[in-house]
Amino acid sequence: MNRKRSLISDSFMVKKRKNGTERFGSVSDGEGPTDIKSTLEYLMTLFPRKLFNDSLPQIVLKHQLYSIHSDKTFVDKEVNKLREQGELLMFQLGFDAEAFGLVFASDYKAKVLAAEEGKVTLATVEKFLEKVLSSCTDLSFRKDKMLREFLFADSEITQLVKSGVLTVRDAGSWWLSIPNSGKFTKYFIQSRKAVLGMVKKSKYGEVLKAELEERRTTSQVKFHMKYHIHDIVGAELVESIPTTSGTLLRFVDS
Repeated sequence: MNRKRSLISDSFMVKKRKNGTERFGSVSDGEGPTDIKSTLEYLMTLFPRKLFNDSLPQIVLKHQLYSIHSDKTFVDKEVNKLREQGELLMFQLGFDAEAFGLVFASDYKAKVLAAEEGKVTLATVEKFLEKVLSSCTDLSFRKDKMLREFLFADSEITQLVKSGVLTVRDAGSWWLSIPNSGKFTKYFIQSRKAVLGMVKKSKYGEVLKAELEERRTTSQVKFHMKYHIHDIVGAELVESIPTTSGTLLRFVDS
């Protein structure tokens, strides 16, 4: 069952991962990148940078990788390896407990520093990027760790929240966050809902992947259609079925 969240309907939540070996949704059909870093680079080419005036780093959701690589254990292991090597950052996106955003660390740092240029918070943010992000893979940070281990003052933590690199999780702890990503979340949820609606309204609630990719999108769909197909397949919101005519996507009732 899906975890309930007040922000969006259950039908748009990432479905809980199955422990079995069922190949639920891979759309790669043996094609495409074979390693996780190359897959991330491919998925990031589908991210609409211009939509956000190139102010955001390119964001991929971790479950999108599952649409290309059916072995989720392998995906998770390789993602963690890239994080430990300092190449990749992971974020809890907030609209679903199982939705994690992935961003290359170099891209994140470049966008954050560009946004901070000329601001009084710049020095504190630079300190955070150098001292924390280069050595820590935590998704969130407690106050005592920020004060004692990373040696930030209360006033500096306030500056980090103001800059957007931290957002409040609860009293005394903060999520690592992507500054100005609220619009991304809004557009993503809106677009996912619209694309799922296209599949659901198709005859028998199913459509060929190639046909969906070529569909003229409405104003509700802000992202590349392939970006959303990798999302809804990886999140197991549609079932991916090989046919002689190509991959068929079938709406899954929650």
